[in-house]
Amino acid sequence: MNIETFRKYCLHKPGVTEAFPFDESVLVFKVGSKMFALTDVDTFESVNLKCDPERAIELRERYEAVRPGYHMNKKHWNTLVMDGSLPDTFLRAEIDASYALVAARLPKSEKLRLGIK
Repeated sequence: MNIETFRKYCLHKPGVTEAFPFDESVLVFKVGSKMFALTDVDTFESVNLKCDPERAIELRERYEAVRPGYHMNKKHWNTLVMDGSLPDTFLRAEIDASYALVAARLPKSEKLRLGIK
C-alpha cells in the first residue's frame, strides 16, 4: 500500500477529514472530531492506528511489523511498519477497525450529523 492508496481508503469512510494539526508532514485522519489514523507523508514508513487493547497485544505478538504506538498511548494505539510484510487486506482491516472503534465512541449527535450508524 502506498500513501495515496492509504489516503483514499481512509477518506472514503463517512465523516472522515484529513489535516496537518501537528506539522506539515504528519497527516491525521479524523472521524468527526477524533483521530483514528496518522502517518508521515514524507516517508510513509509507518501508520498509527487505534486498536482494542487486547487485540493490540495479540497483533504485536503475531506480526513483527506491528509495534506499540509511536508517540501515542501504547495501550490503545499500534504502529504498523510499512515495510511490505503486512498484506494490504490486513492494513485495510486494521484501518476499518480503527475507524469503527473511534466512530462508536462519538456522541450520538455527532454520529447523526456525520451520517454514521
